[in-house]
Amino acid sequence: MSDAFIAYVRHEDKVLIMQRADEVSDFPGAWDGVYGIGNPQDVDSVAARITECTGIPTESLSYIRSGPARGLAFGNSLRDVIPLLFVTDSTEVTSKTIYKSHSWVDPAFIENVKSDRAEGIGSPRYAIPQIGAMYGDVASFLYILKTSIGQEQNVAKEIRARLSGTGSLKDIQDEIFGVLVAPHMNGYIFVEASAFHHVEKLIGTVGMTTTRLKNCRKVLPGVSPLENTLSYLEPKAATAGIEEGCIIEISGGAFKGQSARVIRVTESKEEVTVELFEAAVPVALTVRADQVRVTQRVE
Repeated sequence: MSDAFIAYVRHEDKVLIMQRADEVSDFPGAWDGVYGIGNPQDVDSVAARITECTGIPTESLSYIRSGPARGLAFGNSLRDVIPLLFVTDSTEVTSKTIYKSHSWVDPAFIENVKSDRAEGIGSPRYAIPQIGAMYGDVASFLYILKTSIGQEQNVAKEIRARLSGTGSLKDIQDEIFGVLVAPHMNGYIFVEASAFHHVEKLIGTVGMTTTRLKNCRKVLPGVSPLENTLSYLEPKAATAGIEEGCIIEISGGAFKGQSARVIRVTESKEEVTVELFEAAVPVALTVRADQVRVTQRVE
């Protein structure tokens, strides 16, 4: 049974990483989660260790889950270490015990965020082995699939169908957490998963047991940063980007193809009121905001 653990602490879309002091015998100066010796199944003791190392009050910590043990080499010995995930409502951290500093980072950068020190700019930081893999065991990363334009929904449906079956992908069903189609991103979809190689197996680009997923070209290298991605996944009002005075083209209904000027935007109903340029008599016409396309914005 493992007597060591690494606790990851997450606040909203950032994860806390801690830098070990230079005089620590194991991985001096390396970045990791909160390392501790003790029973990983005793969640209260793990939370107390987090408080001891970070100053985050235990009442601000909520346990989410734990993952399987992974072997880490400490000098000439191999120790099984279990990862755990906590979330917190506090971002106030004081680095203590074996740690000299800390940073809140996007999960995409947990392994390769750049150093903040002037002499270290441009070089990857030094992290404990498997820091990203262990984080994936208890959390997830966001990956981007490149698809044929117009086939995003079909690819997403096929992925969901594959994950609901009992065939060769059964072993990764618990490693793929979701597939997301962003309405304004043509040719791309997002997959939430614990690791890159699971996504490759899902679409059939590795191994011989899975048929290549139709209309899906590849997984883009690396992890998609949440800070650059969440804006695409948040639903936007149909009136977003439409202002009074904009010139629009109507894309649906009886006046399809006609140009008009916006004279009023009703966000609560997601409607716009426009005046047609080609009308003999100026008439205010109300249309759904999703049936107009802005061709010229207000200066």
